[in-house]
Amino acid sequence: MVAVSLKKKSLGLKQTQSDPWQQVLEHYSEGDVVEGRVTKVVTFGAFVAGFSSILTGLNFIVSIQKLRAPGLTWNRLPLLLWALYATSVIQVLATPVLAITLVLLMFERTFKIGIFDPALGGDPILFQHFFWFYSHPAVYIMILPAMGVISEIIPVFSRKPIFGYRAIALASFGIALVAFIVWGHHLFVSGQSELANFVFSLLTMFVAVPTGVKVFSWVGTMYKGSIRFNAPMLYALGFLELFTIGGLTGVFLATLAIDVHLTDTYFVIAHFHYVMVGGTLMAIMGGFYHWFPKMFGKMYNESSAIVSFVLIFVGFNTTFFPQFIVGAMGMPRRYFNYIGAYETLNKFSTIGSYIIAMGFVVGLITILRGLKSGPKAPANPWGAKTLEWQTPSPPPHMNFDVEPVVTAGPYEYR
Repeated sequence: MVAVSLKKKSLGLKQTQSDPWQQVLEHYSEGDVVEGRVTKVVTFGAFVAGFSSILTGLNFIVSIQKLRAPGLTWNRLPLLLWALYATSVIQVLATPVLAITLVLLMFERTFKIGIFDPALGGDPILFQHFFWFYSHPAVYIMILPAMGVISEIIPVFSRKPIFGYRAIALASFGIALVAFIVWGHHLFVSGQSELANFVFSLLTMFVAVPTGVKVFSWVGTMYKGSIRFNAPMLYALGFLELFTIGGLTGVFLATLAIDVHLTDTYFVIAHFHYVMVGGTLMAIMGGFYHWFPKMFGKMYNESSAIVSFVLIFVGFNTTFFPQFIVGAMGMPRRYFNYIGAYETLNKFSTIGSYIIAMGFVVGLITILRGLKSGPKAPANPWGAKTLEWQTPSPPPHMNFDVEPVVTAGPYEYR
């Protein structure tokens, strides 16, 4: 009776002589009703928020199509804009699929129509197909702009024209295309047919082709270049290292026989972070330092920015590389505890996370000091060729007093 009384108190139940477990069931039934209402509201909110992605994609597409400066032909377009254009195509085409999925989910929850819920006669695997048809292209929504940033940084700090301009531009659209036909590799162990598994495994391998073209072109740009190891360039090099490791480990996960063992292990966690966090984060930081003088009209302390990079880079590898090993050993994800065999490598991951935090603290101090007391930035401190660097730092309200006429490409270094 004492144990029952304590449980009744912890659940907020009335102290009556009726069956306490009946009260527990009623308590959770009421919770399910509330949870169901909250789920509907959250689902509708996500549905509405999806329109922002669609409209943002349309905005970029129309702007790039219609608002280019005179002389800014497609062959003179900065590669960042090619990447943003391909990203926008993904947003416009993939986000409606998520919207349809959310509408079906709301219909199921509201009118009890069996679509995804097996208790109502629905198919939960169908939900996974809809979800991943959007969510895998969404990965490239984040990584393609990062690739565009890297394509801007490397030629500037290598003092060389970009190697394979058209190949990089077309590879952006190649990645966007492949993104729509590989979603099934997330369902290798979900019960889909062996034929579907084989097809999706083969198609996933093709992702390596356009991404490999980009990496090869970036390395070719640096070859025999006059490289300056400023903070933006170091972050670009960090991107190449981390993204390449993430991409190569993706081949493991695309291989059926290996993926059966590695699914839902920490190997997947490490792969994802090397691609998305290591790749995208390095590009974000590199791009921020690259355009910092242009945005704020101030220069940051270069030495401090380099220290920040070293800490983040070392900390990231210390955190996530051990997770490849524990994942291959079989450590599952989404568990709050683990056996002692994984303890040492998990301690390394914890230490690495502290090093990453130190790196960001140093980076934040660098940025704040640059904003407060950094020396005034010249109009073009890096000697870049793209249009934004042809204005004062920071740019005037309308960017240009007179509409510029483009007469050369964005990477014509000699």
